[in-house]
Amino acid sequence: MKNLFVLFALFFIGLTFAQSIDKTMQLLPDTGQISSYTSTFGEDNDYVINTPSYLDNSDGTITDMVTGLIWQQTDGGEMTIENAITYCNALSLGGQTDWRLPSPMESFSILNQQNVNPALTTNYFTTTTAEYWWTNAFQVNDNSKVWVTNAGGGIGNHPKIETISAGGTKRFHVRAVRDIITPNTITNHFTDNGDGTITDNLTQLVWQQVPNTLPQSWEQALVYAENLTLAGQTDWRLPNIKELQSICDYSQVNPSINSTFFSAIGIHNYWSSTTLKPSPSNPSSAWYWNTQFGITTYDIKTNSNYVLCVRGNPTLGDTSLIVNANSINVFPNPFKSTITINKSNSNLYCELFSVTGQLLYAGKAIDKQDFTSLESGVYFLKISGIADSFKLIKE
Repeated sequence: MKNLFVLFALFFIGLTFAQSIDKTMQLLPDTGQISSYTSTFGEDNDYVINTPSYLDNSDGTITDMVTGLIWQQTDGGEMTIENAITYCNALSLGGQTDWRLPSPMESFSILNQQNVNPALTTNYFTTTTAEYWWTNAFQVNDNSKVWVTNAGGGIGNHPKIETISAGGTKRFHVRAVRDIITPNTITNHFTDNGDGTITDNLTQLVWQQVPNTLPQSWEQALVYAENLTLAGQTDWRLPNIKELQSICDYSQVNPSINSTFFSAIGIHNYWSSTTLKPSPSNPSSAWYWNTQFGITTYDIKTNSNYVLCVRGNPTLGDTSLIVNANSINVFPNPFKSTITINKSNSNLYCELFSVTGQLLYAGKAIDKQDFTSLESGVYFLKISGIADSFKLIKE
């Protein structure tokens, strides 16, 4: 009996560990699709959740105000995947050296499906000759292939020798990323709610556990999702392509998802609500997610594919809390009575601590506080959204 208990405990621990995932993004951004391509309600632009928002730090970097990641503004150019890894590890940009290759989910998060070639927000990210951008993920059981995002707006697993520097004919570029906020580990990626739904604890979206059993056209899929009642809820919808991609598990194939929680997913194409950016007169295709490996690509809307519905509207509320530490200036230092922040109009939440860790102030109006009565010495100012504290001297 004791051995049986030990085996059960090890199994439970293994299941929990298998679910463990690092949360590097505060929230999942919207696709950026603002155009309407049908009179049927439920397409991508009918739901605006976490509109893409960026800050140009004027130092060659861009802060994503939704995810909390900082990106290299102009990609590093074409190179092999091996050189891309070395390049990111050695990069010094914006006064920082902790750059890295993005994960597939991170790289896909900055694509803008309202645009094409490149599918980026080009008033922030510089247009280059890139056709693809490397991620840090190799295809499971096949290190000859790497997951890459593409200028058309999708993501797929490509042979690493396709890039010019490896003897191929295509341009695979590198774009580095770094964290503002130290990532935290989520022990359980998914939660089975016991009512036919699964909560993704990474994105806080709730998913239909068992997909629709009959494939449908894209228009039919929109109607099905909007009319679904499940687990006592009626606000179900067809997910956009970023939401679908977010549940992909790149350590799995056939299907590319955690089958412990999505056992009925199978190997199919699943419609998204996102239309492929068309010529103005031909909005005939929509993006889908294929579960064999996890690629996102597109199909003609009149063809039939499967449907997996989602609900939820996770929102940060105040995106000003995600800021670049280099853009913050705290002065004077040393200070006598007042502490001023050059981003005072951004409504930043601040905490002032003594060297012993005692919280002396917490709020969004530190510029208006009088600290004359504080004893001389060292203090630490913590600003929400900034990983490091500011060391201040009180005269």
